[in-house]
Amino acid sequence: MPISEAERHRGGGRSSTSRPAARAKVPLRQLLKVASVACGIQFGWALQLSLLTPYVQELGIPHAWASIIWLCGPLSGLLVQPLVGHLSDRCSSRFGRRRPFIVGGSTLIAVAVLLIGHSADIGWLFGDRGDSKPRAIAVFVFGFWILDVANNMTQGPCRALLADLTGNDHRRTRVANAYFSLFMAIGNIFGYATGSFSGWYKILPFTVTSACNADCANLKSAFYIDIVFISITTFISISAAKEVPLGSRVRSTPFAEEGPEHSGQSEEAFLWELFGTFRYFSGTIWIILFVTALTWIGWFPFLLFDTDWMGREIYGGKPNEGQNYNVGVRMGALGLMLNSVVLGITSVLMEKLCRKWGAGFVWGLSDVLMALCFLVMLIISFVAKNMDYIGFDLPPDGIVIAALIIFTILGVPLAITYSVPYALISTRIEALGLGQGLSLGVLNLAIVIPQVVVSVGSGPWDQLFGGGNSPAFAVGAIAALAGGLIAVLAIPRSSAQKPRAII
Repeated sequence: MPISEAERHRGGGRSSTSRPAARAKVPLRQLLKVASVACGIQFGWALQLSLLTPYVQELGIPHAWASIIWLCGPLSGLLVQPLVGHLSDRCSSRFGRRRPFIVGGSTLIAVAVLLIGHSADIGWLFGDRGDSKPRAIAVFVFGFWILDVANNMTQGPCRALLADLTGNDHRRTRVANAYFSLFMAIGNIFGYATGSFSGWYKILPFTVTSACNADCANLKSAFYIDIVFISITTFISISAAKEVPLGSRVRSTPFAEEGPEHSGQSEEAFLWELFGTFRYFSGTIWIILFVTALTWIGWFPFLLFDTDWMGREIYGGKPNEGQNYNVGVRMGALGLMLNSVVLGITSVLMEKLCRKWGAGFVWGLSDVLMALCFLVMLIISFVAKNMDYIGFDLPPDGIVIAALIIFTILGVPLAITYSVPYALISTRIEALGLGQGLSLGVLNLAIVIPQVVVSVGSGPWDQLFGGGNSPAFAVGAIAALAGGLIAVLAIPRSSAQKPRAII
């Protein structure tokens, strides 16, 4: 009888015609509750993406080096998310496989944002005075890197938990990932709205200190709110999951795995297993990974510099020089909130779009739309630079409105990026029996490696061409267009895939 290559690797001799016992379908409302943790995680991400690049420049780090601070996200993602996925696939805790990692990651997020929010105060306590803030920068960078590690530690098991619940039901997998994307949108809306409000220091006056001015206090207050959000959503998610510990033989639950087939050979070294999964990937999986990499080369410059672009190139300001920059950053956060509203609406429609046109085609069109939006941003930057208000006045309403419209439209491709690649990978990986946690960690490699390239290159590259953000956006537009064309032409319309078999 033909045996799948993945089964032979694991020492299995089951017939390819045999079928595991049917798993009871998890109610959609339960999937919704489990996915809610994305709201708390993304609330913190929204604050991080909208406020921390400007804030780190206010602490004294030049724009050319600001992107280097973001290196921890992709670097930790190279190892942390695949490692956590690998460990969660094999975790035998009585609380389940994924939930201990979700709780641990959420706790670490809370610790990290407290460090970031109080970095100026801690620096002052240890001797920072005036414009020189080396100790505050050190605390900020340490907290920032811990935050990225915690985010990577949390998101992988969250995605894997949804994949556990849906199994190889392709439609429900897309629905679960759409729910996850929807809650990411809701978290973004609350996070960006929190970041765009400039009066938190009045509501929480104790956040203003000798070392922490109003802008710093607003950041600190926003992170306090983040801790509340992540605590509530984590509790809802882990309470709804009802995981059964690995190795349980109870078959009335979707978490009753069949031991060796799903847990793999625990004696294998992690890195060997991580890279050993590559040999079982079909051409379609490699295409998905390649398009994912191109898509994130497109997204990462925007996610790094969106509010900085609004403050510098639309409002014509600079950090610590007048109010134009800070006003632009808050306007950028407002644009990102509008972006998240569209992201949420698109997430609700995701299943219908993918069922009608095919997930690969929808993904490809969204990448092309993203490239067009970045091109329009370059045009807006050029027009703004050649107007006479820079350095003297606020930008004309038409320029601001055009920028906000682009931010809003980008919610459509962002929703698809947050959902479709994970659904495409998880349904194909399910057929290979390699473990959802480890397999989604492999997908993360296609996200973080491009981010390393962008983090290292975008700041110096922008500085080489005058110190703005346009060169990085131009690279992003080219990558997004290439990824869109490949997705449309090369990813099959069907979401199903059979495991490869050998005689």
